[in-house]
Amino acid sequence: MTDSNHFDVIIIGGSYSGLSAAMSLGRALRSVLVIDAGQPCNRQAPHSHNFLTRDGETPQEIARIGKEQVARYTNVKFFEGFAVTGVKTTSGFTVTVQSGQLFSAKKLIFATGLKDSMPDIEGFSESWGRSIIHCPYCHGYEVKNEKTGILANGDDAFHYAQLISNWTKDLTVFTNGKSTLTEEQLAKMNRHSIRVVETEIGKINQTDGQIESLVLKDESVVLLKAIYTRLPYVQHSDIPEKLGCGLTAQGLLVVDDFKRTTVDGVYSCGDNSHMRSVPAAVASGSMAGAALNNFLIMEEF
Repeated sequence: MTDSNHFDVIIIGGSYSGLSAAMSLGRALRSVLVIDAGQPCNRQAPHSHNFLTRDGETPQEIARIGKEQVARYTNVKFFEGFAVTGVKTTSGFTVTVQSGQLFSAKKLIFATGLKDSMPDIEGFSESWGRSIIHCPYCHGYEVKNEKTGILANGDDAFHYAQLISNWTKDLTVFTNGKSTLTEEQLAKMNRHSIRVVETEIGKINQTDGQIESLVLKDESVVLLKAIYTRLPYVQHSDIPEKLGCGLTAQGLLVVDDFKRTTVDGVYSCGDNSHMRSVPAAVASGSMAGAALNNFLIMEEF
């Protein structure tokens, strides 16, 4: 392997958290390789919100500006493609990409995000990230006071009902089958005029990702403007787990306050280990880059 293929740090994932980590490390004079395949988790969202100076921008524009700024640091290099394997060595790590090229580094940062599993409901995937949303802080203002659904059951449904009632009082919980809400939870929701519908969902009527109504399997129709839900997900990359990185019960990478995983020399930032939002991803990436550089300094000094 040539010196041109060896770096202080390889960052796998070049969206918001990965670029933020690369900027911290680039400014710390570290040689960095960012490997990215151009598939951010929020690529279908039309706008990103709650991000100071970039409120309402498209995710693509935020990423474009970020990459443009990081690329000014000539010690940061970019490789377009998928990382497929990662191996711990005596001096650090090697990473192989899909094309077969091999790169090495002292440390790794995974900014690889999560992969959502869509339910088999007609119209759902077209609406995900547009009018079917997961975070009121990211998108709630745009659908405030609208007819809103919550697709969830049990404790998740109750928590969402409490939370979203801050943005709209016109709320209906769709459990998509028999409710597992407790009597106490149902009583509290009833006091706040939050309806619960157990009938399964047949399809979602939407145009260009904007929900118009739900059609239930009993053929009744419910007019809605937005739905909140939390999808099941898996790690977008299986390399951290294969390296031995621990996962939480929710399937996120375990990290400490310095973004270190349970494997020495491996760090994580962004959606794969934190709250899912662009500003949170940027913050975690900045911390990961700065902390990693500090640990490198302590090793080298």
